[in-house]
Formats: sequence, structure tokens, C-alpha cells
Amino acid sequence: MTATPMVKCLIWDLDDTLWRGTLLEDDGVRPFEWVREVITTLDGRGVLQSVASKNDHDHAWSRLEEFGLAEYFVVPHIGWGPKSESVRAVAERLNFAHNTIAFIDDNPVERAEVAHHLADVRCYPAEEATELVRRPEFSPAVVTVDSRRRRQMYRAGFERDASRAEFTGPDEDFLRTLDLEVTIGRATEQELSRVAELTLRTSQMNATGVHYDDATLRGLLADPGHEVLVVTMEDRFGPHGAVGIVLLARHERVWHLKLLATSCRVVSLGVGSALLNWLSDQAARAGVHLVADLRRTDRNRMMEIAYRFAGFTEHECACAAGLPAPGVDGVERLHLEPARLPAPSTLSLTSPDLISAAAGPYTIPPAAPRAA
Repeated sequence: MTATPMVKCLIWDLDDTLWRGTLLEDDGVRPFEWVREVITTLDGRGVLQSVASKNDHDHAWSRLEEFGLAEYFVVPHIGWGPKSESVRAVAERLNFAHNTIAFIDDNPVERAEVAHHLADVRCYPAEEATELVRRPEFSPAVVTVDSRRRRQMYRAGFERDASRAEFTGPDEDFLRTLDLEVTIGRATEQELSRVAELTLRTSQMNATGVHYDDATLRGLLADPGHEVLVVTMEDRFGPHGAVGIVLLARHERVWHLKLLATSCRVVSLGVGSALLNWLSDQAARAGVHLVADLRRTDRNRMMEIAYRFAGFTEHECACAAGLPAPGVDGVERLHLEPARLPAPSTLSLTSPDLISAAAGPYTIPPAAPRAA
């Protein structure tokens, strides 16, 4: 049985939900006493929040600013259209699946309208607002550094998108203006929770859709035959936080890429292709082939395309003969005979050298970053 996804974004109605009264009838509306605590608690857990309200935008937004709450809401939709269209627009702007979106409204007709058009969106009556912080779908097992600053990272992303829209040159030239710095590093004990969160939250750019919990990752980290790598990134707009993970099992003739996952927020920045090119270069230097696990889903088509673009095929090679069978149904294995590849031209890449940790038992040396 598939676990219910965590809520990534809660979308608030305003009148008689966030504040007491109807703004159109009474300019003296005030937030309910408990509102700030609920909003700040969810924000601290990394749950983004937005607004879908039938109101005059400027009037409603000025009240949220007056109450000191506007800063907590991303991509708000305040106007006179159907609530379902507002909710849909928020999900599309954030690039979130509908089953990770929640909507809260005091009006049962509005909730029914959203539920009718967006069946996967979870709808809650306003009277349950104070209970949301205690519900499991709003309570991640671990709150990471990246969770606590998720809103700020998304806001930086919107600024980045606006800068891209204003840029008139080729995409590669724009990427160079960002001063992108990507770091691939061996995960530490302190970073395991960030890695576990990425496997849970990432679906579009997750090669297998398998969630690795903290205990499983801890076991892989202690296994000298595995590499648990975390990818972080920053640019001139600020940090992106942890944006990717690589789980790699090293064997004598082949490196087995058990999982590659990257945040969908950085797809357009070329991180996925940079990672695959780096792995190909490292494997070519080590004289081994690469085999990657892929489980096709409705959501991860982009990951399959990335593998294909990097040269992975269904070619059956003797190098994979000794690999253990996949532990998850539906996993297929793609093969790559790697080649040396040049460093990316649109970003700087700092990474460990995996060659000194060749297949078989070894002691992981201190990571020695190199500019690739």
C-alpha cells in the first residue's frame, strides 16, 4: 500500500477562515487568534503556504501585510474566479503534484467545487485549522535546515525566474550569469536527514521513486561498497540547499547507480546532466561500466529522458551479471559504457574523486574537492 504523500503546500481561504469576517462587508477584519501560530509552525516545517480567495487583490493583500502575514504566502491568487482555478494555478506555479496540495476553506460549497475539479487535492474545513499541525500529513518525521528555509529558497527561485524572463540571450549565457556553484560531497551523519527528505519529496526527477529512510541510509553510509552523495547548489540569488542525491554501489567491473534524484526546481539549470556527465567521467577513469536502475512512473518521464540523453540504453552487458536483483517491482536496468567528458561550461563543480575508492572494501579518505 502506497503511503499518502506529505503536504507540500497549504492554500488558505481568507474570509472566515484566516480572518474573522468578510472583507468586502467589513474592513475591520482581524485574524483568528490561533492563525499566526499555525502559519509559523507549518512554515518552520517546510510546508509552503499560499492563498486562494475571492476578494479584491490589492485590498486583501494590504490587510495581510498589515497583519504581518503576507511574507508567509507564495504565489497567492486573490480574485473573483473559481477557487479550483486558483488552486490549480498555485500547484502549476510550484510544479507540485495535486496530491501534495491542501486547501482550507470555511465554505463547504467552495471545498466541493475544488474537490470536484481537483480530486487529488486534500480539502479541510476551516474549523479544523488548529488541528492541522497535529495531522501526520503536515508533520514530517525530520525537519532539516533546508525545510526551515524552503519558503526563502522558493522566493529566490521566483526572482531567478524573473531574471531569466528579462534576459534576451541564449539559455546557456543566462546560466553563466547566475554564477552557479554545484558541490557533490559524501554525505555525513548530519546530512542523512536531508538526503532522506529528498527521496521522499522528489517524484519527477527520481529514477526509481523509492524512499530511503534514515536508518537505511545510515547502513549504506557505513558500507564501504557504497557511496552516498549529496548535491548542494547556490548562485547569486542565494542557496538552493540540497538539490540531489546519488546512491552508488561499486563493484569490480561496474558501478551500480541505485538511485539518482534531483529537485525539480533545478531541472532547467542543468544539474541532472552535470551529475550524469560527472559520473560517466569518473567511471571512465576507473575503467568500469555504469548500470542505472529506473522504474518508470507517470511522474518521472524527465528522468528517463535524462538517462537516455546521457547515453544509457537497454543493452545487456556481462558487467551486470553479478548484481543483486532489484528489490522493487518494475525496476529495469540501463547500461552505459562511459566516456571521459569535459567539465560543464555553465557552472562550477566541486566533487570528490571516487577513483581512489575503487571497488571492494576500502577506507573512505577525506573528501578532497576538485574543480572539474
